[in-house]
Amino acid sequence: MTQLFETLAPVLAKTSDGNDFPVRRVFCIGRNYADHAKEMGVEVDREAPFYFTKWAETVIPTGSTMAYPPMTQNFHYEAELVVAIGKGGRNIDEAQALDHIYGYATGLDMTRRDLQLEARSKGRPWDAGKNVEQSSPLGLLHPISETGELTKGRISLTVNGEVKQDADLADLIHSVPALIAYISKAYRLEPGDLIYTGTPAGVGAVLPGDEIVISIEGLSDTVIKVGPPLDA
Repeated sequence: MTQLFETLAPVLAKTSDGNDFPVRRVFCIGRNYADHAKEMGVEVDREAPFYFTKWAETVIPTGSTMAYPPMTQNFHYEAELVVAIGKGGRNIDEAQALDHIYGYATGLDMTRRDLQLEARSKGRPWDAGKNVEQSSPLGLLHPISETGELTKGRISLTVNGEVKQDADLADLIHSVPALIAYISKAYRLEPGDLIYTGTPAGVGAVLPGDEIVISIEGLSDTVIKVGPPLDA
C-alpha cells in the first residue's frame, strides 16, 4: 500500500515566492487566437470557448528535460498563458472572475499533432494527441497580487534561440475572465485548477536536443529541453 500511495502523490507546481501549488486539473483552451485557428485550417468560434482537459500528471516544471513521446513523428510546441485558480466556485460571474485567480505562468501545451489531426478528421476525441505524458510544462506561478490582471503583453516562443511564435495577449479571442466564467458553468472550478488559455500562430515540430523557451511580459520564462524517448 505504501508504494501505491507514493504513486498518487500530488503534482506540485512552484510559485515565484518559492511555495508549492498543488495542481488539481488542467483545462486547455483551443482556437483562442484567430491566426492560429487559420493556420490549423479551422473556423474560429467567437460565440463560446472550446476546451479539452489533461491530467495533472502532464505538468512538469521549467528546467525539465521532456522525453520525446511515442507514436508520433510530429511533436508540436504551443506557447500559452496559464491561469491558476486560487478560489473555487461554480457559475462564476465574469465581473468577479479575477477574485478566483491565484496567479499566472508561462506554459506549453505540447501536442502529438499527427495523432490530433487524425482524431479530428474522424470526429474522435483528441486525448491521444493532447493528453500526453510531460506535455504541460509550466513556469513559476506569479500571484496576481504581484502582476495585476494580464490583458496585454508580448507572448513569444523560441526554439534553439530562433523566434517561432510572437504575439500579444491582447489578441486572445476569449478573455481570461470569460474563460473562467464559461468553464465554471460546466464544472465547479477548484483551487489548484490550471487553465491553459490557447496558443498564437507559429506552432511547429521539435526534435530531441531542441531547447524551447516561452516568454510572456511580466512573467518568468519556461525553459524546456526535449530529450530522447523513454525506454520504459
